[in-house]
Amino acid sequence: MSQIREKVFQNLEEAIPVINKWKDAGKKIVFTNGCFDLIHIGHVLYLEEAKSLGDILVVGVNSDVSVQRIKGPHRPIKDIFNRSHILAALSSVDAVIPFDDDTPYTLIRTILPEVLVKGGDWAPEQIVGSDVVMSHGGSVKSLQFIEGYSTTALEEKIKNQTLI
Repeated sequence: MSQIREKVFQNLEEAIPVINKWKDAGKKIVFTNGCFDLIHIGHVLYLEEAKSLGDILVVGVNSDVSVQRIKGPHRPIKDIFNRSHILAALSSVDAVIPFDDDTPYTLIRTILPEVLVKGGDWAPEQIVGSDVVMSHGGSVKSLQFIEGYSTTALEEKIKNQTLI
């Protein structure tokens, strides 16, 4: 588990020296973010595709209080410790950084990734932080979601299960 723990940072300040070391070594940093409450195959494939766009994949993860503000009082299902460490166990993920804000704008502005990635039908210029990344010569990509996979759908399926 020590290799997993090495990928999980408590905050942005703790992550900055490591990210700067990667940048100094010429590594291309890719950044994405999300709640990642119940990890499913859609997440795994999305993160693998994101990683393929550079050398290092940094994932910003909404903290528990942030998820509650965005998704409601019934979420998150898994706490930040579980969500962060499960993400860190994926081979495509190099660093996980929790954040309390509703958006990762501060992370993006500080990290200045070369590639900013988000899933869904967002136009690149609508993605939070795209202004910062593009103004520094980086690129912004909107990766296609894989239909049929979502945490909300999983949550509904669990709620609707009846015990025999």
